[in-house]
Amino acid sequence: MSKKADRKASAETTPAAPAMGHNPGASVSAGPGRTMNPPGETRIAEVALDDVGNIFRLEHINLRIPDQTLGTIFYVMGMGFTRDPHFVVGVDNMWVNVGETQFHLPHHQPQVLRGWIGIVVPNLDGLVAQLSAVEPRLKNTQFAWSRDRKGVSVSCPWGNKFRCMLPSAKYPGMRQGIAHVQLNVPLGKAAGIARFYQQVMDTPVTLSARKGLACASVDIGGNQQLVFQETDAAIPAFDGHHIAVYAGNMSKAFAWLKKRGLLLEGLIRHQYRFKDIVDPDTGETVFELEHEVRSFKHPMFLRPLINRDASWSAASFSGEARPVPSLQWGT
Repeated sequence: MSKKADRKASAETTPAAPAMGHNPGASVSAGPGRTMNPPGETRIAEVALDDVGNIFRLEHINLRIPDQTLGTIFYVMGMGFTRDPHFVVGVDNMWVNVGETQFHLPHHQPQVLRGWIGIVVPNLDGLVAQLSAVEPRLKNTQFAWSRDRKGVSVSCPWGNKFRCMLPSAKYPGMRQGIAHVQLNVPLGKAAGIARFYQQVMDTPVTLSARKGLACASVDIGGNQQLVFQETDAAIPAFDGHHIAVYAGNMSKAFAWLKKRGLLLEGLIRHQYRFKDIVDPDTGETVFELEHEVRSFKHPMFLRPLINRDASWSAASFSGEARPVPSLQWGT
């Protein structure tokens, strides 16, 4: 057979490659060991599960404390967090790293968040050992802790509440960090709070009921939440604590807040502040929580945070095959 005839025969016996978009129900090969999902098989509702809102990350919680020594004993020695070595390293303030997130703890009269803070930790047994070790140093304060089958509940020396839990699929990619903040709000206010975050901050919110009381859960990025839980209990007056968040679109909420005179601080170094959460439908202030809103152009955005391994000690460290704590997020 001639070369020309051989090429013709080969062309007749080799199936032609499918045209782009042909047979949308068929699997498409993406290389050895991997199969791509054909576009025709993917529902919009599936893709929507990967949507994130305008608020990308809850970066820190600022709580004033009256004693930096007790703060170090609790947050660093007890909770196992890491003091940031780069900024505010004196005795009047400290920044404490928790994975990709932080607590800012300036010296002043204590502030108490009206709810509790959910923390993902790598090891509950280690946390219990650390809390037990600092207990004598924190006597005559509001420090307390208890453990159940789901996690460890902790109160700081000034009454802030924490709920510590292991990493899980609920908080994907988080080995350590602030996973959620639950705030107690008055009856009848959750729906107005939900409308504020949906319409003004452009962030997904889920309204639900827990034990018959309304709850607004605000999604932040892919693994954090602000949860506003209605309660019939008395709620203390707001004392000025704040959270810092990163937002993709800064101008929409800024314009809405400025028009209504709600800004505490104009744009300074790629951030602004407000505290009143206002129902867009009624104009009523439904809750107070100071927000420090930062843009992706903020100099601190995605700054690598150092996190130590709290299980290490000078007495137990062998130096053999032990990795150096990484500068990378959450390690």
